[in-house]
Amino acid sequence: MYAQKFQNAIKKYPLFSKQDVKKLGEFLKDKLSKDSGFQVFNRFVNSPIRPSKKLLDHVGDMINKQQVFNLIDDQIAAYNAIMYRANRQSKQHEKSVIIVKGGLGTGKSVIALEVMGELMRKGKTVFHATGSSAFTKTLRKLVGKRAEKFYKFFFNFTKLKENEINVLICDEAHRIRKTSNDDEHQIVRPNEIWNVELIKNAAKKLEVSESNIFEFELKTQFRCSGSDTYLQWLENILDIRESDIQTLTKATGMEFKIFDSPHELKKAIEQKNKEKGNSARIVAGFCWPWSEPRPDGSLVNDVKIGDFEMPWENKKEAWTWATNESGMDQVGTVYTAQGFEFDYIGVIFSNDLVYDKKQKKWISKPENSQDSVVKRGNKNLTEHLKNVYRVLMSRAHKGVYVYFMDKDTKEFFKSKIQS
Repeated sequence: MYAQKFQNAIKKYPLFSKQDVKKLGEFLKDKLSKDSGFQVFNRFVNSPIRPSKKLLDHVGDMINKQQVFNLIDDQIAAYNAIMYRANRQSKQHEKSVIIVKGGLGTGKSVIALEVMGELMRKGKTVFHATGSSAFTKTLRKLVGKRAEKFYKFFFNFTKLKENEINVLICDEAHRIRKTSNDDEHQIVRPNEIWNVELIKNAAKKLEVSESNIFEFELKTQFRCSGSDTYLQWLENILDIRESDIQTLTKATGMEFKIFDSPHELKKAIEQKNKEKGNSARIVAGFCWPWSEPRPDGSLVNDVKIGDFEMPWENKKEAWTWATNESGMDQVGTVYTAQGFEFDYIGVIFSNDLVYDKKQKKWISKPENSQDSVVKRGNKNLTEHLKNVYRVLMSRAHKGVYVYFMDKDTKEFFKSKIQS
């Protein structure tokens, strides 16, 4: 199975493949069942070292100084392919399209920004485009005046002249819409039309040869404590994608807590922010009106559940919610949370999406939603809302805290968690 020249090294440092799970278990049992083995195992399991970093904490260095993230596996392949095609394109004047796919937290934005920084340092004209006002404006702030002009929205590129730029990086390309304008709230909306075939067909119309269209898929999960298990469980319970992960256990590394009241949820998030400033946020489904700030600048407590009240993010500067300290006292929506990550996220799972225990399926309740654009004539509202809550419940590295407005939905989630 392994080349002969590596046999001596493998004897000294055993190597286990995917098929060797049983052998690995026996090896670990032999090594850890004696003396201080249990202490070694616990030290390893509880190690604060994680394979992930908060992307936005390092954006400035990535663009202005040097490569920050240590890419691995499929990320390296995608990064190298982009760099190679960009260098070749400048010499041979060939157009190329590279599509990088991957689930939540697999490193797509990391690759995008690492590529951008390296190409800019090589003197290339590179632009980064998204459909998110909050994400783009935050990136502009982090990279500083020198580089902020290179961060734009999709609609900014509809009238460019041919060959005007070297490289265009479309981050979060699934947000491309049929009609693109600068309305910051038209993200995660029904009129988003992106798919791989659309990109390929558009490339061919622009005379990009099929041999110059490349596709990569990222598998390794970095968000949510690096645990793909948590996301598989979440997508399975929301009936988005089938998975063998039916029950969430502590072994996933993700702290998942269900709270009986929104007050308790808020208190837990406040405590996390006291322990580490600006590290946690509260988000919710869009089930309350969103008021303009009062004349004095104070915010209206729109989010109300019984005697619990909190304001949405500031409507006039919503893009600052994820990074400004004022966001700790405001509730975010999927529109401001998407693209960002925190240590802990508190989720108010609203009653626009509920689990019907009699029908044993998810159903949407448009009458409880305040998102008029989404619910208007949307035949796929249930699927849409499931994706919204998947986004909201995958914004954290360390812990997801949830309050469910619907009792049956709460009980359904509890039944899928190891007691």
